[in-house]
This record gives sequence, C-alpha cells and structure tokens, in this order.
Amino acid sequence: MSNDHLDAEPVDGDTRYGPDDRIAITLTVNGEKVEAAVSPRLLLSDFLRGDLGLTGTHVGCEHGVCGACTVHLDGVPARSCLTMAVQVDGMEVRTVEGLAEPDGTLHPVQRAFRECHGLQCGFCTPGFLMAVTHLVENEEPAETDDGLRAQLAGNLCRCTGYMGIVAATRQAAAEIASRG
Repeated sequence: MSNDHLDAEPVDGDTRYGPDDRIAITLTVNGEKVEAAVSPRLLLSDFLRGDLGLTGTHVGCEHGVCGACTVHLDGVPARSCLTMAVQVDGMEVRTVEGLAEPDGTLHPVQRAFRECHGLQCGFCTPGFLMAVTHLVENEEPAETDDGLRAQLAGNLCRCTGYMGIVAATRQAAAEIASRG
C-alpha cells in the first residue's frame, strides 16, 4: 500500500503543524491565569496533568466514554481527553482541584461524596465530582434514582454500584438548594 497520501499538499485553508511547532494559549484554570505555548496535538488532559501538575483529572478510556477526565469549560462539563489544549484558548477551565475553597473547605459535593461513601477506589471520583457539581449547581436532579443515574450516565464507576454516588448527589443538591 502506498503512503503517497502522507505527503499530499494541504487543502486550501488547511494548516499543518510539525511536532516541534507551538501555539500560544491563554486561559484561566481554577481562577488563575495561565499562559503557555503548546503543541497543537496536545490533549487538554495531558496539559492539565503534565504541564500544570493538576493530576486530579484522570485519564481512563481516552475515548470520552468513562468520564474520568471531566472538567468544566466555561462552566460546562467536557471530556479533557477529547479536547485539544489549543481549543481552550481564552476559556475558563475548572478542574477537581478547583472545587474546594482556597482555605481547604470542601465543596458540598466533595463533602457529600465523603459522607455518603460515594467512592471506593477513587479513580472515577474526580469525573463524578465535576459532573455532579454541574448537575447540582445548574440543573434539577431527577426525582427517581433511575432518573438520576441516567443524568450521570456519562460517567462510569466499576466499584460502587452507584448507591453512594446517588446518595451523595441528593445530599449535595439539598445543601446547595438550602443556600438559596
């Protein structure tokens, strides 16, 4: 089989980058301004973990299925393993490290996960924390447990059976709702 297609000329408007090319990006991560020069091929998950040392964002399936890499981009949950770092230029990124208050006070979702035993091995926990945080801060959790599980279906856990996760979500939602 010929590899001629690898040397093809770029189509109009197509820009090709080499492995040493860098693109300047500026973003806000957990409230802090970040400026970096990154490869156009660098995944956001790798940028957060490798370049910024924010290892709370876990990488599981690398196909966007498991949800372990979930972060908030301008307030919306997104898979960092499917997002290129250059795509978040100018955006606000919130990772699991950005949930707690600067003084260490846990976010209501973090506290609920701890109190309701919403974690076991902990691998999926950061992604669940980010998904549940968005849910309880921006939406109404479903009234039934099956409905709530459906709302969280983008995140997978192999350990808990979801009972603690559902209970934690309900507890956090009640606390946030009581704040007004």
